[in-house]
Amino acid sequence: MKIIFVDGYNVINSWPNLKAQKDYSFDGSRQSLIDSLHNYSVYEGCKIIIVFDAHKVNGSIEKKEDINNNISIVFTKDGETADSYIEREVNNIGRRFEVYVVTSDWLEQQTIFQRGAVRMSSIEFYNEVLDTQNRIKRKTLKNTNISNKNNLFDNIDDDVLKKLEAMRRSK
Repeated sequence: MKIIFVDGYNVINSWPNLKAQKDYSFDGSRQSLIDSLHNYSVYEGCKIIIVFDAHKVNGSIEKKEDINNNISIVFTKDGETADSYIEREVNNIGRRFEVYVVTSDWLEQQTIFQRGAVRMSSIEFYNEVLDTQNRIKRKTLKNTNISNKNNLFDNIDDDVLKKLEAMRRSK
């Protein structure tokens, strides 16, 4: 199974859409990130753990919320950064799973390499998520177009259609 750890605030400050959104709604940008990654995780069939720093929030305790089987959200405890939480969890997981860490923090990237995980910059991940969203849209459009082609009007020629219409009106 593929497990992806995401440094939440690092990503929010890196992705153009979330960076702009956080200026007027920090909670909104967090929720947008969660929604985007939820769709990505379901489509790609991976587990995503989004980690948000709470190291500057006095008295904060670690909170973990499982949204579903594919996505979990963690708020670190007081005094703990997202980086240190991710390092600890990657170390605990070991090399049993395919582990990715999404962050643009250079020091974090080096530490992650040593623990056996693959690092991905926030912008690389942004492009991957956009690519997945586009594949979902194309697949949805394709399925919509296929279902639209099953109309009777699409399968008969104009002469037959005119004759049928004349028969319908003559009654």
